Amino acid sequence: MATIADIERLSTGEHGLVTISVARADGSVHSSVVNAGVMDHPITGERVVATVLRGPSWKLGRLRETKRCTILFRVSWDWASVDGPVDIVGPADTIDGFDPTQVPQLLRDVFTAAGGTHDDWDEYDRVMAEDGRTAVFVSPERVQGRG
Repeated sequence: MATIADIERLSTGEHGLVTISVARADGSVHSSVVNAGVMDHPITGERVVATVLRGPSWKLGRLRETKRCTILFRVSWDWASVDGPVDIVGPADTIDGFDPTQVPQLLRDVFTAAGGTHDDWDEYDRVMAEDGRTAVFVSPERVQGRG
């Protein structure tokens, strides 16, 4: 059985690129590639999978409705997926116990957890704000994998 530690180990491969899957309204599944990593949840401190999505994206809209997703990490034939409920924090999404003025730092934290680096954090913050970028945290309700 895979654990969040397996997810964290795999998150350093493939430059943080993962597959995120979200249910469509008709029950079919939409999958796409995003960057994600493992970090502490900003409120609970629980180890979670985190990603940043563009504010007006279809995927983020569905996550607001369904409140859950699956993220798959893969490196060669080793893989692990996490499925569970999501918490969403961003300019249009508040969460009890989190100061909305801290969203820029939170987006930086998620970005670095996914292996990202940046030479100009002020520029990064500006672009994230323009795009309405939003952090998504997946609680590991079900983790499975191989390797």
